[in-house]
Amino acid sequence: MHMSQLLVRDIEPAVVARLRRSAAEQGVSVEEAHRRLLRAALLGDQPGPQADFPAYLRSIPTGEPIDFPRASDLPRAVEF
Repeated sequence: MHMSQLLVRDIEPAVVARLRRSAAEQGVSVEEAHRRLLRAALLGDQPGPQADFPAYLRSIPTGEPIDFPRASDLPRAVEF
């Protein structure tokens, strides 16, 4: 598949700064963040051809740890 290039000029500094922050938060390049924005806006956030499991894991938002409650009936007796 041939991938095209797109050059966008005369972008407001505030937009560029926001794109850079977004890229840093996602742990990707500014170009990849731009691709993701365009893909989401135009194709409904479909994954790109380079999407793979490690990229998916890196895309998961980080924040406060989540405490998942454990079932109160564990451990339970097991019969063999």
